[in-house]
Amino acid sequence: MKREVARSLFLLGSLVVASVAMAAWQPPVTQVLSAANTGAHCPIPRVAKVVADAKPDHELLLFMFGMAQGMKPQG
Repeated sequence: MKREVARSLFLLGSLVVASVAMAAWQPPVTQVLSAANTGAHCPIPRVAKVVADAKPDHELLLFMFGMAQGMKPQG
C-alpha cells in the first residue's frame, strides 16, 4: 500500500472518530432541582429520621484534613 493511500485512510478514520465524538458530546448544563420536578430524581423519603445528637468523628476529620494536605504540591 502506498504512503499516500495509508495517510488518506488514517485522515479519513481520524475525521470519522472526531465527528462521532463531537456528535456524542454534550456540554454540562446547570440545572436547579425543585420539588416539582422529581421525575428523574429520587426525593428524600418522608420516613427519614434526623438524629439531633449527631456528633462529628474527630479522627475522621483529622484523616480528611491529612488527605487534603497530602494532595497539595510539595514546595
